[in-house]
Amino acid sequence: MSGNSTFWLIVGFAGQALFTSRFIVQWIASERRKESVFPVAFWYLSLVGGTMLLAYAVSRADPVIILGQALGVVVYARNLALIHGQKERESAKTELAPTVAPEESSEHVVVERPATLPLRRAG
Repeated sequence: MSGNSTFWLIVGFAGQALFTSRFIVQWIASERRKESVFPVAFWYLSLVGGTMLLAYAVSRADPVIILGQALGVVVYARNLALIHGQKERESAKTELAPTVAPEESSEHVVVERPATLPLRRAG
């Protein structure tokens, strides 16, 4: 077996190990919450493992694995983009609301407060 072949076998096995470990991560997270969840680590392991398996498939010129992993990598990357976009939107909600001076609006005055403060009932 040549050195190049050994390298690609290592990449393939490592990618498969990462890809498989995502199920263990998902299982543990779901057991802890007592419901089915997909933690962010699941998507990172999917992306890295899938990319490594895609590289291995390209080195072997295997169109079946290439197609399957290429489509998967797109889905994993998109899920991570959605997750990070959601986190940015959530952090933007915690910023202070803008202040409107009374002379700028005849309808109402906006008081500066964090957007996430809960409303509480008296009593």
